[in-house]
Amino acid sequence: MIAIDVSEVSDERSLHLLLMRELRFPECYGMNWDAITGLVSIPEHVRFLGWDQLAAGVPRGAAMLRRALDDYQVAYRPQFVAEYA
Repeated sequence: MIAIDVSEVSDERSLHLLLMRELRFPECYGMNWDAITGLVSIPEHVRFLGWDQLAAGVPRGAAMLRRALDDYQVAYRPQFVAEYA
């Protein structure tokens, strides 16, 4: 399990950069939500800390990330777990 603190993220670009760093996405990561579904490797269990702050400050980014991870789970890894704390 990997924990990622998203409480200080202020915009979608910062969110993508944080994901890229913490999840060790390749440099070719396109920093778009479609790239998450199948184009990158994600640990089996990810916990996002400070989710309420992210959802309040960057609502579109939070919603898009959650949807991308839901799609990733359905399409590629049913055992994948994402927690939003």
